[in-house]
Amino acid sequence: MRRVRFHTYGGPEVLRIEEAEAPAPGPGELLVRTEAIGVSLPSVRRTRGDGKGGGVPLPAVLGGEVAGEVTGLGPDVTGFAVGDRVTSISFTGSYAEAATVPAALAARIPDAATGVDAVALVRGGQVALAALATAAPTGPESVLITGAASATGHLAVQLAKLRGVPRVVAAVGSAAKADFLYGLGADEVVTYDDETWGAPADIVLDGVGGDLLPRAVAALVPGGRLVFFNSGGGTVPAHALLAGSKTITGLTMARFAATRPELYERHGTELWDHFFAGRLRAAVHAQVPLAEAARAHEIIEARANLGKVVLLP
Repeated sequence: MRRVRFHTYGGPEVLRIEEAEAPAPGPGELLVRTEAIGVSLPSVRRTRGDGKGGGVPLPAVLGGEVAGEVTGLGPDVTGFAVGDRVTSISFTGSYAEAATVPAALAARIPDAATGVDAVALVRGGQVALAALATAAPTGPESVLITGAASATGHLAVQLAKLRGVPRVVAAVGSAAKADFLYGLGADEVVTYDDETWGAPADIVLDGVGGDLLPRAVAALVPGGRLVFFNSGGGTVPAHALLAGSKTITGLTMARFAATRPELYERHGTELWDHFFAGRLRAAVHAQVPLAEAARAHEIIEARANLGKVVLLP
């Protein structure tokens, strides 16, 4: 099989296509022949080994979401069969023509959907719904979403409106993304250099972090809450929370899926229901051949994407 691996930290240029043996599924794993592979900002950061999501042992194959056909079952796997089409996360290497994935995190792809649909919809949509469930908006509360044009952010904008949030503010790095987000239902679009930056907001769903995190906290009303689900790090003085009675909650999908499995499953059904009914758009910015993974990383690093960037094996 072909895979993309990097032997040294750096930018997109470090990614190399090479031949390798297909992996064998271990206990609780599925072997998947990939049809589509998601590219994400955390994966891009890992190639740089910058401490925000890096530090992976070298040489490395990046992990991430995949969609494809099950071609092998590891020991102790139940509920799946060879030939099933699934989407899941590969922790040991998704940038490849075959990848192993945990069966516990795998979900079947409906017959009417493509692998690209699944990669663009499921993982980002699950994060968006988990963030909304964690924030638990009630009544007339407003929601500010950072990284709103990203693979997760653009779904969060739509899902917040579908959940009845009356004011959804989309925060992005460039005003050029405004038309895209208004077209998805955003009530307001702000850029990170805007003075007011969407404040005040009852809830912030933060997919960016870093230097933007303190500003996101400052945008909250007294008693407001922020859900932090990104790999960008960031620091907030404790008094900023104390003075405004504000809260920050971290979100990881592995823990959410493990501790709230029934809700996780319902969210998956909800995503496909909205998608097939035409209420939810899973935007795909670019479909890039696996051998050109560096180009996909360039798009993400430039923050140019509107929706998901997908690799095709």
